[in-house]
Amino acid sequence: MVKIVQVVFLSVWAVGSVWAQIVPGSEGVEKEVLDSLFVEEVENSRTPDKVLHAEPLYIDLIRDLGARKGEREWNVGMGLTDNQQFDRYEALIEYEWAPANRLGLEVELPFTFYSTRYGDTNTQAPASKLDGIKTAIQWSFFVSEKWKTSLAVGYINELTLPVFKQYGEGTFFSGNVYNPFFVAAKRWGNRFHTLVYAGPHYRHQFKERTVHTEWQINTNFHYMVPGTRNFIGIEFNKELEHHNFDMVMRPQMRVGISENLLIGIVTGIPLNRQNHRLSTFLRLIYEPREHK
Repeated sequence: MVKIVQVVFLSVWAVGSVWAQIVPGSEGVEKEVLDSLFVEEVENSRTPDKVLHAEPLYIDLIRDLGARKGEREWNVGMGLTDNQQFDRYEALIEYEWAPANRLGLEVELPFTFYSTRYGDTNTQAPASKLDGIKTAIQWSFFVSEKWKTSLAVGYINELTLPVFKQYGEGTFFSGNVYNPFFVAAKRWGNRFHTLVYAGPHYRHQFKERTVHTEWQINTNFHYMVPGTRNFIGIEFNKELEHHNFDMVMRPQMRVGISENLLIGIVTGIPLNRQNHRLSTFLRLIYEPREHK
C-alpha cells in the first residue's frame, strides 16, 4: 500500500506540472508561436528530414523515428508489478545511438527481481535473473514532413539467460527471442500524435527445442505540450496468443527536467486481473550532446 501511495503522489505531482503547461491562458497566441518554433527546430534545423513524434515510454523505440547520425540516448528504467502473491520488480539499462541517418541501434540489459509479501511464508516467488542480452536495429524507410508521417521496420534479438543461481549449470544461454516489428507514426497538427507498433515474438527454448509464438500490437495516443517535449498520453499493449487476448492500458507522461534529461512515468492497468494487478514504471532518459 505504501508503494502505491508513493507512486500516486509522484504521478499527481507530474500531472500537475504538465497540466499547468496545458491550460490555456492569455498567452495562447504566444504558445502557438512557441509550438511552431519548437517543431521547426527539431525538423528543419538539419538534414535529412525528421518528423517530431511523441513515442511510447513502456515499449520504446530504437532511437527516434527518422534518427539523424550522431544522436545518442541512455535509458534507465525501474518498475513494480503487483502479482497478488508476490511483487515483481524490473530494471533496465539501455544505450541507443544512430551510426547513420535514419538507422538506430540499441543494446539493453533487462533485470527482473521478485519478493514475497511480508509475512507470507506459503508463497514461493520466482527466482531473480538478468532476463537476457538485447540487441536491436531500426530503419526509418519513410519520413515525410509534408504528411507528418514516419514508417520504420526493425528487429530485436534477445539471448535469454537462466536465473542467477543456475549460472554454471549447463549452457549460459537458455534461449532466444526473435522479434521483427513495424512502426507507423503520424502527427496531427503540432500537438496530437498517434503511433502503431506491431510484430510477432518467437520464443525459442534451446533445451526443450520448442518455439512459442505470440503477437504484440501496441497503439499509442499522445498530446504534446506546446513548445516543449513534455507530453501526456496512453499506450495500449495488446498480446495475442492462439485464441487468447490480453491488454494492459498504460497512461503515461513525460516531463523535461533539463535540456537533455527527461523522466517518463507510466501506470499499468491490466484488462485481465487474474494474474497481476496495477503496475508502475519510471524511465529516465538522458541524451548526451552530439559530437561536432
